Amino acid sequence: MSLLEQIMTGLQPGPRRLLLYGTQGVGKSTFVASSESPIFIQTEDGLGEIGCDKFPVAETFEQVMTALTELYTQSHRYRTVAIDSLDWLERLIWNDVCRKRNVTNIEDIGYAKGYTFALNYWREFLEGLTALRRDKGMTIVLIAHAKIEKFENPETESYDRYVPRLHKLVSAMIQEWCDEVLFATYKVHTKQTEEGFGRKGTRGIGTGERILRTSERPAHMAKNRLNLPDEIPLDWNAYANHFTHLKTGGVSREPEAETPNTQASSRRRSGSSQSRTEGVLQHG
Repeated sequence: MSLLEQIMTGLQPGPRRLLLYGTQGVGKSTFVASSESPIFIQTEDGLGEIGCDKFPVAETFEQVMTALTELYTQSHRYRTVAIDSLDWLERLIWNDVCRKRNVTNIEDIGYAKGYTFALNYWREFLEGLTALRRDKGMTIVLIAHAKIEKFENPETESYDRYVPRLHKLVSAMIQEWCDEVLFATYKVHTKQTEEGFGRKGTRGIGTGERILRTSERPAHMAKNRLNLPDEIPLDWNAYANHFTHLKTGGVSREPEAETPNTQASSRRRSGSSQSRTEGVLQHG
């Protein structure tokens, strides 16, 4: 079959790749627990009060990759895999880098090369997730905590903003890979107050409402490929309503009738892809 015969038209939606980060205790894990048949890969112990299926807490990067391998090679009912959390996974990766380089701290590796070595682990990790999404049809959710850092904007003076609590190289890689990067937080209103002597102050007022910020703003980084409203409730169904319609939208090519030759070719491609993926997952 030529490349021209394999051209696809219209919408070709796949399972979502979501990076969800936010302030501590806002409900990130609870949000994901409401997704379709989720399974959590834990790198920190924080799911005891949430009714969900989860692997034992991983203590090494190898254990995380083993969980991905099990999900890829074994039959199961899960449709969503969640990593909780990325910043604790980063610690496991740093530990392995230090062990292999015989140092006690990743900063002990000169010229910041330790962080560069760590990127290889992240690439292997993302390859495993890509295989689950591509071959198993699984939605991927990556959970991270938030931190405040100074953003050097070349067009304005620098300012503080919320970002995922990850090394900047890793954060950039994850953000590029994901379809959505959403910031979970509490909705806050501000109110001007009189402080006497003609002075005014600003006070933050919170209602406890939990929301997702979906577009980048000076106070936080975010992105989405679904044309989401700038703000939606921190509720999985509110998010899912914006992409489930893609499954029936658009125009797709009618599949051609298979012949013995095309069936054999499809089997060869499928077998080759699975063999390469299993090799990557088992390498960890």
